[in-house]
Amino acid sequence: MSTPIDPRAAGLRDRLRGGLVAAALTPMTRAGEVDLDVAQAYFRRLTASGADALAVLAHTGRGPFLGPRVRAGVITRALRTGVPVIVGVGGSSRGQDAVADARMAAELGADGVLVFPEPGDRVALHEAVWEATGLPMIAFDLYTNPCPPDTLRGILGVPGVAGLKTALLSDAMGCQETIALTREAGRLAITGEDRMFAPTLLWGAQAALVGIAAASVETTAAVMRAFEGDDLRGFEKASARLDRLAAATFTAPMEGYVQRMSWLAAEEGLIPGEYAYDPYGPALPDGERARVLAAAS
Repeated sequence: MSTPIDPRAAGLRDRLRGGLVAAALTPMTRAGEVDLDVAQAYFRRLTASGADALAVLAHTGRGPFLGPRVRAGVITRALRTGVPVIVGVGGSSRGQDAVADARMAAELGADGVLVFPEPGDRVALHEAVWEATGLPMIAFDLYTNPCPPDTLRGILGVPGVAGLKTALLSDAMGCQETIALTREAGRLAITGEDRMFAPTLLWGAQAALVGIAAASVETTAAVMRAFEGDDLRGFEKASARLDRLAAATFTAPMEGYVQRMSWLAAEEGLIPGEYAYDPYGPALPDGERARVLAAAS
């Protein structure tokens, strides 16, 4: 049964329906420096490649590690693309909480926020963000801290929640249940499942917000376009290509996916090579870059 939704959240839900939201990188040097001009050019290239919206400062964009000045600059530059911009909030060790992050996003004109899972009362967290900002929210069911069904129902009952992104990685049953609960609540079911992207569309996902679109936008969008049509063979071929790429990038160590996607973004000409680093991720073995690029060829 649908639960009440605020018109602002319903508006974002409807804008994102059927769309591909790129979970964008924050281009960085080896030392962690961010050039906002580089970031803006990258965001524009993502949208030109087929991204319908951007999610900045999310996990892929290393938002929890970045301070307020850089965060503000990234949000401002993303908004210049003219597409909807969702800002990752919370999940931080900076001593700055989700509400403070969301207030900044609202003041700068973001279209919504993606609320990182955090310890404690998750329903209360979403209520606090909504009360403080009135900014539509995308909830987030993440494999490192999956949400029990009763808690999901509580989150989906918050009027400001427009949709819910599932990123459960290898839990197909949990993913199916989350999609079903989200749709029953009248919210947008968003897949964040890079490793089971096509199946989630078959299970009822209505939009995508994925890290694999930090570089390979056209490859990801091709799966969604084929799904919307009636070309079963085309859907199968597009899915197989995306699956090969996801298997090479979203693999152990899983936190290494940000660096892998940075390599791909540089190879595709989306960012300069000197800004294709993830200083916050794990060290990757020799030969990893060549293996990733080979999977994308």
